[in-house]
Amino acid sequence: MEIKITEQKDNPILNRKEIRFRASFSGSTPSRKGVKESLCSKLGADSSLVVIDILEQGYGSQDLKGYAKVYSNSEAMGIESKYKLERDAGVKKEKKAEEKAPAKEEKGEKSG
Repeated sequence: MEIKITEQKDNPILNRKEIRFRASFSGSTPSRKGVKESLCSKLGADSSLVVIDILEQGYGSQDLKGYAKVYSNSEAMGIESKYKLERDAGVKKEKKAEEKAPAKEEKGEKSG
């Protein structure tokens, strides 16, 4: 996978760099984790301080457009939404046991 940085902007108020990039690949679409690893190696950044916010791919395209945030420290990451951090870390949301198997209701018969 080849990563090309298209825009890089410092945001000193939020202690982060905002990166827009393009990723070219061949074969199947790379995972979010794979894109993050390639981006981190390109930037020389610690993967625990990088959040990939957006990944977009056109239909049938071998190209991704993305937007990532590279934080200066873990405390600065406190402003990120919990779901974005979980999605970026690869944590899959588990459904509750009740949602997996809906309870069967018994119908009472009327006696008459």
